[in-house]
Amino acid sequence: MVLRKISLKLAAISLAVIVAVVICFHLIVVSGIIPYTIVWGGRLENRSQMLIFEGVSIAVNGFILWLTAQRANWLSARLSPKLVSLLFWALAILFMLNTVGNLLAKASLETYLFTPLTFISALLCIRLALKDQERAKPLATNTSR
Repeated sequence: MVLRKISLKLAAISLAVIVAVVICFHLIVVSGIIPYTIVWGGRLENRSQMLIFEGVSIAVNGFILWLTAQRANWLSARLSPKLVSLLFWALAILFMLNTVGNLLAKASLETYLFTPLTFISALLCIRLALKDQERAKPLATNTSR
């Protein structure tokens, strides 16, 4: 599989950077520097609705960052590797659905900026989910006897 050519370390760092930037973006939206009309497909109707949706988004992205830290062994407290893989598969599906949603968004920023980000995030989640399915390569045999 082509995704296996991406190292787990690179996948984890890349996803962590993307998620950290997305969290910062959502915090900027909450602060009002960026108008909330350009997020959530341009469908938010008021500030209180925006605060709820942005709060959920920040929490979900925080969870993704924590899960990425789990996979990368950046934390001492560990979850089951099988559970981590399962959660990354679920996130890959979520990111794929989000990619479709971004393609249908009313706001062009979501379509042009976040569509590629969510698609790349989906691929990175698939790569991180594949860790437990890797098999040890057989040792080379010495045939020069």
